[in-house]
Amino acid sequence: MRPLFGFLSGLVFGVGLVVSGMSNPAKVLNFLDIAGTWDPSLAFVMAGAALTTYAGYRLAWRRSAPLLHVDFQLPTARQIDAPLLTGAAIFGVGWGLGGFCPGPAWTALPLMAPGTLVFLPAMLIGLWLGSHLRGAGFPTLKGATR
Repeated sequence: MRPLFGFLSGLVFGVGLVVSGMSNPAKVLNFLDIAGTWDPSLAFVMAGAALTTYAGYRLAWRRSAPLLHVDFQLPTARQIDAPLLTGAAIFGVGWGLGGFCPGPAWTALPLMAPGTLVFLPAMLIGLWLGSHLRGAGFPTLKGATR
């Protein structure tokens, strides 16, 4: 049952990205271009997502356990350290340069745009490389698992 609900959640998320235009890197890049062709619509999408998340968590925390799992699995790391800041910076630079973050990149794949066809393999190589560097003794966040 969990895989089905996971698939349906991902499907709703992907449809939301397409409907909101977030799978279009030009929309994201226009949001970041505050001195040029600034498009504030991404801020409204993010605000809507934040409000929905807030309401969802308020409802979820009323339960003693999730519907499809034994318990809530929460991150244990609370400190802001170099690996966290480095990862956030790499993510932000990649998002700013490519106009994609991982979810919208996957939803844009059927369009076969050259930017998507470069971004997705580069992202997958980066994920693979990061997991192998972690296994080679590079620092990780405490409490993080593979």
